[in-house]
Amino acid sequence: MTASTSSGGTQASVPESSEPSVSASSVPPPPSPRPRPGLVQPSPIDESAMIAVSNVSKAFGDVVAVSDVSFSVRAGVTALLGPNGAGKSTIFRIMCGLTPPNKGIVKVLGAEPRSDRDVRGRIGLAPQQDGLFDRFDALQFVTLAAATQAVSEPETAARRALQIVELDADDSRPVSGFSKGMRQRVKLAAALVHDPEVLILDEPLTGLDPVQRRRMIELFHRLGDEGRCVLVSSHVLEEVARLGSRILVIAQGRLVATGDYHELREMMDDRPHRVRISVDRPRQMAAALVESGTVVGVSVSADAIVVDTRDVDRLGREVAPLTQQLDAHLTRVTPLDEDLESVFRYLVERR
Repeated sequence: MTASTSSGGTQASVPESSEPSVSASSVPPPPSPRPRPGLVQPSPIDESAMIAVSNVSKAFGDVVAVSDVSFSVRAGVTALLGPNGAGKSTIFRIMCGLTPPNKGIVKVLGAEPRSDRDVRGRIGLAPQQDGLFDRFDALQFVTLAAATQAVSEPETAARRALQIVELDADDSRPVSGFSKGMRQRVKLAAALVHDPEVLILDEPLTGLDPVQRRRMIELFHRLGDEGRCVLVSSHVLEEVARLGSRILVIAQGRLVATGDYHELREMMDDRPHRVRISVDRPRQMAAALVESGTVVGVSVSADAIVVDTRDVDRLGREVAPLTQQLDAHLTRVTPLDEDLESVFRYLVERR
């Protein structure tokens, strides 16, 4: 489609879709057998890793939740990234021995958690579901978690775990009166109370404000630096970028990419990035960006423009000075292709 601005009749062509069009017949064979960075390639599973998942599938009736997933995880922080319903929680339940796979093998610390009770005691799980006993205070709840793990001196262990997550063990309020962020930290304390070597945290940042998220992410990294394996799931791309960790990307029950955040974004850099710029002089801003060569496409509305650019960094550097030059008021700059569904569609199409 074509969009135009009224300042000097400037026109720019906008691609009909920011998604790539790829067919099997149009893709030439790679010049060498070396895999493209970030794309999932068949490889031997490292059974010496703290978590080793090999060809795991799980179905519930006719619904396939996980399909032929393989990966290895070592000490430190690793993020499992995927939209709701992608299969993240199912993979976590298999890792904890709570449900068996239909096919494949999962080993945690060298043992199969479904059949090995001892290794289950070395795993800490903070589930996505709230699951707190609302009439308990934090100390009572975490002490109970310690007792179920046969921890000696469970109250002492609970106080230590609550201190780690920066909660007051002497706060006698029932957890029903806690904020979402405090409830998430209670769950994390319960997962930590038996000093596990592997921590599996299912959407632990959901509902937290920016300050709480930052403090939780700092805690994850401290735990990883202690030599623990910390596996964190999320459906929010921004959260995973802040984790700065290795990422496993899962979509529709399949592992579609691995790597760190920057590697995954670099895989998408051969297509324009779409950005909305909310500004009170949209036509003038659109014309200026087209004239500067910063954008390859632009559409204009009453209070914003949507641009396609191949150089996001340059766009970011130019927007503020242009706003001043135009005596305009800039409200917000919002990436439109950074949402998780966009990333997944692109990665799946590239496979």
